[in-house]
Parts: sequence; C-alpha cells; structure tokens
Amino acid sequence: MTISNKIKTLVAGGLGVVSMGLQAVPVFATGNKVRCPDGTSADDLTKCKDIGSSNNNLNNGNLMTTLNQIINVIIGVIGFIAVIVIILGGVQYTTSAGEASRVKKAKDTIMYGIVGLVVALLAYSIVNFVLSNLFGGK
Repeated sequence: MTISNKIKTLVAGGLGVVSMGLQAVPVFATGNKVRCPDGTSADDLTKCKDIGSSNNNLNNGNLMTTLNQIINVIIGVIGFIAVIVIILGGVQYTTSAGEASRVKKAKDTIMYGIVGLVVALLAYSIVNFVLSNLFGGK
C-alpha cells in the first residue's frame, strides 16, 4: 500500500467516524429529556404516550408475542455477528499478502460467516412460520 492509499483509507475512516458522531447530535440536543417511541421528547418515560397502554406488545400479556420478539432479537444479534465475521474474513483476506495459509484461513472465515448468516436467516423464517401457524400469532 502506498502512502497516498494509506492517507485515503485514514481519511475515509475518519469521515465515517465523524458521520457516526453526527448521528448522535440529536440525542444530545434534547438535554435531559428522553426520546419516546413516537419520536417526541419527555422528561421521563412515564410521560410518553402509549408506554403503559395495551398497544405496547410487551405489556399486553400475550406470551407468544413477547416470546416471538425475544427470539427475533436473538436471531438478529446472531445475524449481526455473522456479518461482522464476514467483514473480519475480508480484512484477513486483504492483509494476507498472498500467503497461502493466511488466505485459506481468511476464506474459511468468510465461508463460516456466510453459513452463519444463512442459518440465522433460515432460523428467523422457521421460527416465525412455526409460531404463526402453530399458535396463530402475527
């Protein structure tokens, strides 16, 4: 990698960090207020509209809806980890410098990440299919 490519990479990474930091500005601009699910701001969560109402899926007493949401979050986290593993394999592949053992390790990492992502997507589909057909959920 030449010096100019290193500088370009550092600038692109720095711009990415700055853009992510700018995403947090609206959060800090509200001061001591919290953001409600409907997008408004309030002093605390008890003052948000519909927090304690039956419209909130976690408070309606429906066990299957709550269980479905928990499973979907877990599967989403697994999918996120699989994507991180794929990115890690790509970084390993680009930094392997053509060394055969490192290239093989990087390709295996990418393959395992793809397999993990496919398993997470299939698990998401199967869980939602089973819960909706077996228990009549959404």
